[in-house]
Amino acid sequence: MQKVVIVGSAKLQNDINYWKQKFSDNNYEVLDYPTEIKKEKFMELYPNVHKDFFENITKTDILFIMNEDKNGKIGYIGAESFAELTFGLAQKLVYGKNIELVVLKMPSKEVQCYEEIDLWLKLGWIKLYKEENI
Repeated sequence: MQKVVIVGSAKLQNDINYWKQKFSDNNYEVLDYPTEIKKEKFMELYPNVHKDFFENITKTDILFIMNEDKNGKIGYIGAESFAELTFGLAQKLVYGKNIELVVLKMPSKEVQCYEEIDLWLKLGWIKLYKEENI
């Protein structure tokens, strides 16, 4: 069974639940996904949640960037998601990890990391999601 880590905005819980279910229904083990942390416990819980998330990226077969539309931007990728994608790519390039890096959709040019995503797609380091692959 292949393992997957879902990356994306924790504010998009409905989308996260959809993708968790989709992967589970297709015999993938979902190792981790974004979860909301209550504001009153954020500073206490965030360091370990963050550390565990990165550790799970080192264990996964597929890093799925769930870049749904957000803040009026198509294919939004925030700083945190881009950092996680970059960490996955570093695992692949530096350590030869066999990890598939999949971006749900091409971000619009207004997304801060558009040029990097475009370049990495051209280099074949990452790929866009295709329904038939899951």
